[in-house]
Amino acid sequence: MRLVVARIGRAHGIRGEVTVELRTDTPDDRFYPGADLVVVPPKGPAARGLPKTLTVETVRDHNGTLLLTFEQVHDRTAAEALRNVLLEAEVPDETGEDDAWYTHQLVGLRVLDPAGTELATVVSLEHGPAQDLLVVRRPDGATRYVPFVTALVPTVDVKGGFVVVDAPRGLLDDGDDGA
Repeated sequence: MRLVVARIGRAHGIRGEVTVELRTDTPDDRFYPGADLVVVPPKGPAARGLPKTLTVETVRDHNGTLLLTFEQVHDRTAAEALRNVLLEAEVPDETGEDDAWYTHQLVGLRVLDPAGTELATVVSLEHGPAQDLLVVRRPDGATRYVPFVTALVPTVDVKGGFVVVDAPRGLLDDGDDGA
């Protein structure tokens, strides 16, 4: 299956190098010389003329930012045309880890409290700088963000179709218990 593994940022220098915003936990498995990545262009006229795939030529870390060059891109102008392009890679169907999930596996799971009461539904996963956040929607339509850490989300059962969220008062509810 193909999943988004990065978004191309700004051009860096004059030789076609670009910054990338990672969307993968395993960049070494996705970005290496010779790796072929599928281009998902942004909507609109900017999509015209973009290649369907890019082949990684070089990979380097620059002060914590991943920089890539591609065999098809040789100057700054071509690199700038790639800004906001998403890159997809072939990935295995399962992560191979007991406590790791792809976003598409989490979306749609029911959110239960430790007693089994349904509270919400997972609608997305946001990748934050400190930790990931489960984006959940309550039955009333309100959206809440739950830090995706074991202390708050002790159970993820993809096959069972649910996650257990042990939320402190106010995280999923409005914090008003009538007292």
